[in-house]
Amino acid sequence: MSFKIVAEASPNSFAFETSALIKATGFREYDARWWFGHPGSQREPDINLVGVQALGMGLGTLIRRLGVGQDIVTGHDFRSYSLSIKLALVSGLMAAGARVKDVGLALSPMAYFAQFALDAPAVAMVTASHNENGWTGVKMGAERPLTFGPEEMSALKEIVLDGDFDLAGSGSYEFVADFRKTYLDDLTMGKKIARKLRVVAACGNGTAGAFAPEALERIGCEVIPLDIELDHTFPRYNPNPEDMQMLHAIRDKVLETGADAGLGFDGDGDRCGVVDNLGNEIFADKVGVMLARDISSLHPGAKFVVDVKSTGLFQTDPVLRANGASTDYWKTGHSHIKRRVAELGAIAGFEKSGHFFFNPPIGRGYDDGLVTAIAVCQMLDRNPGKSMAELYAALPPTFGTPTMSPHCDDDLKYEVADRVLADFRAMKAAGEMFAGQKIADLVTVNGVRVVAEDGTWGLVRASSNKPEMVVVVESPVSAGRRREMFEAIDSVLRRNPEVGAYNQTF
Repeated sequence: MSFKIVAEASPNSFAFETSALIKATGFREYDARWWFGHPGSQREPDINLVGVQALGMGLGTLIRRLGVGQDIVTGHDFRSYSLSIKLALVSGLMAAGARVKDVGLALSPMAYFAQFALDAPAVAMVTASHNENGWTGVKMGAERPLTFGPEEMSALKEIVLDGDFDLAGSGSYEFVADFRKTYLDDLTMGKKIARKLRVVAACGNGTAGAFAPEALERIGCEVIPLDIELDHTFPRYNPNPEDMQMLHAIRDKVLETGADAGLGFDGDGDRCGVVDNLGNEIFADKVGVMLARDISSLHPGAKFVVDVKSTGLFQTDPVLRANGASTDYWKTGHSHIKRRVAELGAIAGFEKSGHFFFNPPIGRGYDDGLVTAIAVCQMLDRNPGKSMAELYAALPPTFGTPTMSPHCDDDLKYEVADRVLADFRAMKAAGEMFAGQKIADLVTVNGVRVVAEDGTWGLVRASSNKPEMVVVVESPVSAGRRREMFEAIDSVLRRNPEVGAYNQTF
């Protein structure tokens, strides 16, 4: 290696141009995210292009050592700097002997699909998903349809930060032309719906704008476009269908046009948000229950996986019980749920953030927002006399919150999560009252989910991909009980001065 790995280097300096800047905090539980910066930003970057090149060398080294072969798919999302980051990554991969197949501008699920279509075991998709402009990252995998989990990310981090590269050379590069058409053809094959649906396709000016409207039109929908023009400045809001600002915009368009549903896609197209025909913004876990009802009616005894942020209805819903469905609650994170779905042979997995995973016969096991959108349309097609609002209203009522994310630095958030868990364990052991009741259960598979005697629960965990804590609350009883649980959860969280303000409340 002719350059050194550093944790700090200021832009517009000799060190910045000759050193591989790559901060350790960018290696997350299941993908990588760094602040790259953008013109006008006052924040110092966490990574530079030389650092991205070193990341490529490390990834190429890792896949060689894993023994999966050297073929790897790459793609990039629509941000002003993503192409340059991908090309730096590619140069590092090739130095480590990788045979790169580049599908160009892509959704993350298009890159995952390319692993199958191009017979490449590995993938490196350059995307920061729904993060604000200035962020970048890479979603990686070497065992289709899975993406890296903590073990692989730890190995990659060690290789890169130690500069422990196997620079075998002899790498190659191939640009795969017109792969967008190949992806859309496969996605929509045999999926024509009979019901005439008018659907808002909302893309937040992100990459999905080049894919989602056409996919929905191909299956027979009348598409009402909303912010489908690609614009990497994201002039209205970040493309994030879990964020209330985007959901409100979809709601307004649905009500304005009388659409049957609104479907919103995140920045790299692996998530889908839903608004019904009455403008109700349906949290993704409730959409998951609706789809689980539909799927389990076709496949009795179906098994599902959901993350710990998700509604308790997956365990209590009478329709799911009548269909013999069972549900496993697991760790939050697209790689965690994806892997659990594969391990258990579940037909689908649902994450409250909107990552949905469908195994055959619906999908290939990876998260694809367009597969989700098509599944929602097919659910409506199988219920011709019912609107989306009626299907939603048929669920037992619960009172939930959006995902709330108070700031907490990356190097502190896991310590805070451990302290919160210890506090709740002590309270439960002492038989203390919490939110007016005794603690009935603590689910600790990922952070801590505190369950009261009446089924009201609250979750606290560290975010896997941003410097934040995560808080979610739900009550099957009332909005008042939801508020009581939130205030009780927040009082414990506020014992930690490292935790900042919420990004949103309810």
